[in-house]
Amino acid sequence: MNSEERWVGVEVVAAHLQVAKESIYRWIDSKEFPAHRVGRLLRFKLSEVDTWVTKGEGLQPRHLESRRAAESTYQNSNSSAFCNGHGARQRRQLSRLHVAA
Repeated sequence: MNSEERWVGVEVVAAHLQVAKESIYRWIDSKEFPAHRVGRLLRFKLSEVDTWVTKGEGLQPRHLESRRAAESTYQNSNSSAFCNGHGARQRRQLSRLHVAA
C-alpha cells in the first residue's frame, strides 16, 4: 500500500467499482468490506478495495444465496406436505424461481 495514498469517500469508491453507493454500504455490513470510520464518516483506501475485489470477497451476493436455498427446497419438494395438495402456493412460487434460474 502506498504511504502517499489518499483516503476517499463512498462516492469515489462506488464510482471506482462502477456500483451504487448502496452496494458499498451493504458490503460493509455483510462482507467485511475494507472501510475505516473517521468520526461519523467512512473512508477507504482504493488499494484495499482493489485487494478485496481481487481476492473475490464480494462474489457471493445475498440474492444468490437465497436463490440456492429456494432451489434446494424445490428439489426436495417430494415430501408429503407438497404431494398431498398442501403447499400449492409454495410449489408455484418455487417453480417460478426454478424456471427463472
